[in-house]
Amino acid sequence: MSKTKRLSTDFFIREVTVVAPDLLGKTLVRCFDDGTKQRFIITETEAYRGQDDKACHANKGKTARTEVMFRKGGLVYVYLIYGMYWLLNFVTGPENESSAVLIRGIEGISGPGRVGKALKLDKSFYGENLATSPKIWLEDTGLKLNYTTLPRVGINYAGEPWISKPWRFVADPL
Repeated sequence: MSKTKRLSTDFFIREVTVVAPDLLGKTLVRCFDDGTKQRFIITETEAYRGQDDKACHANKGKTARTEVMFRKGGLVYVYLIYGMYWLLNFVTGPENESSAVLIRGIEGISGPGRVGKALKLDKSFYGENLATSPKIWLEDTGLKLNYTTLPRVGINYAGEPWISKPWRFVADPL
């Protein structure tokens, strides 16, 4: 892997609704425990904008679960749902902004639970630094994808205007 292709921390220290669509077409690289590497093109993301966003986990403030979201962008935030699926998020923005992008789809795999399963995520990924990690990182191959914006999924509890925010970004078919 060429070091010049890996996304730096600076990529993530931007506003979450800018980072989320910019992740489409980026290559997610996963180095598994057996040493094999797989590359996946990111095809769907959702933005969660800090403590003001009623759908964002950080909305209630800093907790043991959300602490990493309050750090500087470029870190991994994973959490377990339904006791079986680890969901992958990338922290964005400056320290204390508490925003993150959920990875909802990668080429050939749709749904954040399926993404986590395919990547064999677990609790050990929490706080992983994407700029230096030997097991997960992102690369820019120059691929630019057209996309559609849609409302986020499964956040009815947040109420309006959060339900209708067009902060889900879905790449057109490759």
